[in-house]
Amino acid sequence: VQLQASGGGLVQDGDSLRLSCAASGRTFSNYAMGWFRQAPGKEREFVALISRSGGSTSYADSVKGRFTISKDNAKNTVYLQMNNLKPEDTAVYYCAATIMGWTTTMHEYNYWGQGTQVTVSS
Repeated sequence: VQLQASGGGLVQDGDSLRLSCAASGRTFSNYAMGWFRQAPGKEREFVALISRSGGSTSYADSVKGRFTISKDNAKNTVYLQMNNLKPEDTAVYYCAATIMGWTTTMHEYNYWGQGTQVTVSS
């Protein structure tokens, strides 16, 4: 699976952004999809997860209630709608695909996109 993330940018505190991750190469519906992020000087961390069918989701506590992950199997695309962004959300955001089906563990993800920068100014 090849993953291409897009949609990042520079926004202000309280703004919204929608990230997209387009997949190609294999059957998209076979994979659960996750979003992770890495801030400068910090380790990469889990943000959100969606199941193969799109029927189940999971979020990190830090983004729960503000971020929404969704998956369109017909378009081979996963989205991350980010509302009420805060400066601490500033990071490079990565989408990833796992054949495991349901995991927030990074090393269990088989494929990774290149990352898209999100910067939130105060």
